[in-house]
Amino acid sequence: MSVRETTAARETAAPRTRNKGLLWLRRNIITIAGLGTLGYLVLPNLVVMVFSFNKPNGRFNYQWQRFSTDAWTDPCGVADLCGSLGLSLQIAVWATIGATVLGTMISFALARYRFRARASVNTLIFLPMAMPEVVMAASLATLFLNMGIPFGFWTILIAHIMFCLSFVVTAVKARVMSMDPRLEQAAQDLYATPVQTFLRVTLPIAAPGIAAGALLSFALSFDDFIITNFNAGSTVTFPMFVWGSAQRGTPVQINVIGTAMFLVAVLCVVTGQIAGNRRKRSKRS
Repeated sequence: MSVRETTAARETAAPRTRNKGLLWLRRNIITIAGLGTLGYLVLPNLVVMVFSFNKPNGRFNYQWQRFSTDAWTDPCGVADLCGSLGLSLQIAVWATIGATVLGTMISFALARYRFRARASVNTLIFLPMAMPEVVMAASLATLFLNMGIPFGFWTILIAHIMFCLSFVVTAVKARVMSMDPRLEQAAQDLYATPVQTFLRVTLPIAAPGIAAGALLSFALSFDDFIITNFNAGSTVTFPMFVWGSAQRGTPVQINVIGTAMFLVAVLCVVTGQIAGNRRKRSKRS
């Protein structure tokens, strides 16, 4: 083969290679973007996880010094850390229960019934989601002061139920509106009582939306700082403890707690995905 023929073959193969590369990029651009976004979101959690095994020389855990498992063996080594964590978990659990129960009933009322001021109720339900947290926190604090309610556990709980309620209603209402009413009518035709219809037909179908709203409420309540700071008084939750300790020196135990919470959340998501896949396989078979 002459030099001219070799050069011509190379020039012909180059556009083909480029076209294959562009075709592969077009086919996988969504996957690449998704993996990049996921990596961007997970990166801070990985940094927190790595620094949970750090042993800093000073008070601030911002630079890597040497590997140590001391914080993992003694996660409650910092005063009031586990106390504030337990208080945040307690408030999050009760706020989740209260918001889920009330939000589910409101969702069924808005989706199934027609009544006066229904549009206004929909708007009021949406307002806590669109309103800045500072505005809501100041409004709730003013309300508690005017009513003479002392700041503490109960004011935090009421405030958390207030802003978690909107997210539960949004999640459950979307699920209820997508339900087929003929399924409930079929249960009634089979002589099922209203209670049996609700427990065996309606509730199982609405369960994914209720579970989503409950999990979202728990995460929002446990993580909230602004509204809690306005209505806590002398009560210190875990986010407030982290904010206060960041000014004096962040202990490694905070990274341990954050890593543990992250792993628990990942475990719950993976467990839910596995359970969902098993249900799909059982239905197909």
